[in-house]
Amino acid sequence: MATLQVELVAVERKIWSGEATMVIARTTEGELGVLPGHAPLLGQLAPGGVVTIRTESGEDLTVAAHGGFLSVSEAGVSILAETAEISTEIDVERAREALRRAESAGDDDGEALDAARRAQSRLRAAGETV
Repeated sequence: MATLQVELVAVERKIWSGEATMVIARTTEGELGVLPGHAPLLGQLAPGGVVTIRTESGEDLTVAAHGGFLSVSEAGVSILAETAEISTEIDVERAREALRRAESAGDDDGEALDAARRAQSRLRAAGETV
């Protein structure tokens, strides 16, 4: 089975690196699926997005990724995020509380809107409904 090299890096740390059979990410242009042999591209990650990496073993690694870019080249896929959290590291109750606080701040507050998107991304990555 064909694979591609995937690197997922956040500003503060390397999140994951390895061989994968597919990468799914939401960009500002829409949902994007990348398979081996995909055409080169550069996409901006959508606010509040989730990245799913199907590893070589067939398991899905789901990550809440906030801000950044996805690059596809002949060498593989690079995902450079401002912040990123693997689904198993997410504290669901803390994310729900952050979403409640952000929603109570109102739609006029840009920082609250960003916080709400990050919380929604965390909840989606953890498999929770938003």
